[in-house]
Amino acid sequence: MSRFNRIYRIHDILRSARTPVPMRRFTEELETSRNTITRDFEFLRDSLGAPLEYCRERNGHRYNPDAPVFELPGFWLDPGELYALLACEQLLENVQPGLISHRVAPLKDRIRRLLGESGHAAEQISQRVQIQPIQVRTALHQIFDPIAEATLAGKQVQFDYASRSSNELRTRTVHPQKLLHYRSNWFLLAHCQSANGLRLFSLDRIARPELLGAPAQRLATEGLEAFTSSSFGIFGGQPKATAHLRFSKHAAQWVADEQWHRDQRGEWLDDGYHLYVPYSDERELVMEVLRYGAEVEVLGPEELRREVIERVRKLVGVYC
Repeated sequence: MSRFNRIYRIHDILRSARTPVPMRRFTEELETSRNTITRDFEFLRDSLGAPLEYCRERNGHRYNPDAPVFELPGFWLDPGELYALLACEQLLENVQPGLISHRVAPLKDRIRRLLGESGHAAEQISQRVQIQPIQVRTALHQIFDPIAEATLAGKQVQFDYASRSSNELRTRTVHPQKLLHYRSNWFLLAHCQSANGLRLFSLDRIARPELLGAPAQRLATEGLEAFTSSSFGIFGGQPKATAHLRFSKHAAQWVADEQWHRDQRGEWLDDGYHLYVPYSDERELVMEVLRYGAEVEVLGPEELRREVIERVRKLVGVYC
């Protein structure tokens, strides 16, 4: 057992004991020598400030009952928790490389030192845990930092924005509501003053963000959830229809275990797996359908079916 775990066990024994604990119990439960336990006692008392004392009358150790309740320092985590922190750090770095590395570097160094004391190698995290982002559009920290600050501080922010639909650069003043990380890319959900409504802004299309001093108008949580979760994909808003998709039995091996939307419904029928998904904008849903090629058919609504058919015709025209 590592010293890290021994300290935890000693603390648990002392904290739960109603009477002084004899040395024999520590050596037997921790399966170690008297000298090792004595050194751990010294570390608890001298380095961590534990009110540990020896009771001569009962020949055992205890926490001084007259001292304030002692707990291990807040950052005294067990190895499993430390590993989880390092894994989260790697996840964040892969979500946006370099975005927070300079801020968490001191914390990561301390975690690594503590893992070393516990007899574990922190390098195993990078060797055995890998997050592989795909189709990433990088958000520069000069853009991400002020947008994140405005969102967390509840301040209005102004920036130039070039939407992909028009590619026209326009200055927007917005009230940030939340940051979304969707399919390896960052988006800002904000109330836009010029549009007088909720809009999603892709951070890679934002330029020259400027944090304003005025407080941002905070919208009701229910409205935000409805915008981001009521229909399929990143295009928010109330659903205008429900897509009815039929997948082949081969494709259904994956689709039946996937959650496309929280209100989706799926069922197995004789001709395959049928999935029902609410959507407000068909653009992203059409791309998802095309990804499965001949393994999926749109059965309804007719408008969505015609859009997929037109995309397939154009695709055939490219290759024929």
